[in-house]
Amino acid sequence: MEDVPVRRPARAARLRSVGAGELELQYRVVHGYRRAFRMAGQGPALVLIHGIGDSSATWTDLIPDLARTHTVIAPDLLGHGASDKPRADYSVAAYANGVRDLLTTLGIESATLLGHSLGGGVAMQFAYQFPERTERLVLVSAGGVGREVNPVLRLVSLPGSHLALSALRLPGMRLQVGLTVGLLRLLDTDLGRDAPELLTLVDALPDETARNAFIRTLRAVVDWRGQVVTMLDRCYLTEGMPTMLLWGDRDSVVPVRHAYGAHEAMPGSRLEIFEGAGHFPFHTDPARFLTLVEEFTGTTTPAHWSREHWRDLLCEGRPGVTAQGGATERDLREASERSAT
Repeated sequence: MEDVPVRRPARAARLRSVGAGELELQYRVVHGYRRAFRMAGQGPALVLIHGIGDSSATWTDLIPDLARTHTVIAPDLLGHGASDKPRADYSVAAYANGVRDLLTTLGIESATLLGHSLGGGVAMQFAYQFPERTERLVLVSAGGVGREVNPVLRLVSLPGSHLALSALRLPGMRLQVGLTVGLLRLLDTDLGRDAPELLTLVDALPDETARNAFIRTLRAVVDWRGQVVTMLDRCYLTEGMPTMLLWGDRDSVVPVRHAYGAHEAMPGSRLEIFEGAGHFPFHTDPARFLTLVEEFTGTTTPAHWSREHWRDLLCEGRPGVTAQGGATERDLREASERSAT
């Protein structure tokens, strides 16, 4: 039997410092739209995908350390940050295509994908659409698992929400919202823990174009009932792909029980819980986050994709899972109704 070549994890020969210029935004025009991104370091490619309403700036404190042993690429997704905000397709499948096209223009054939929140859903979709280009997955407080999501996001998905977002920028409204957030934090609620970070996302929507792009993105993944797309029904396809899940146990946006459901549905995955952290564990405990990511990428072998193995997985289908606290058959049937494709 012919031996199958295995890609070994390549490591940088030596640690190197990252210059300030490497953290500055760069731009590529793809399909006529300007795509902003940050790129730094040398070594195996590591793509950092931010969440909804956020941008690559969310990773700036982490990039210098990660870039010592990786080529780090952190895009501003279309409709976010400094990237263009056209009237366009903002589905997770379209975002996965956009990440692929950006990587192609940069000459990067395969990478480890690390995605936060919406970015986690995009990373999972990328691995589904382009498994031959996916070495590993790191999913941080990822969307696209269960239906449940913060009620505020469900409300914002409703008609007229752009008026509410505009009103938050009126004089005096910021003070009132700040007082409410202070009360929630004083009461030690999960939402109070995440609220300051979430408010910065609202502040990042300075004009109608940005707000419209945000709402179009949100409505592609959330409606009044909750999340509308999922990868839970096809997580079994990650068999053989190194996958790590990182979650805060006090996440008010995507509850930590989604982490356990995803962990059970993804064969061989690793789960790490950040105690006391909310939806942004990489901001709450960056030192532990960096240690986990560097250890994971340094000790696992990149996935080897083959058409035969992919066909076998599809033919066998997903296994029935009924363990308590995890993905039940009812969950999987619901997942199929919300499938991303």
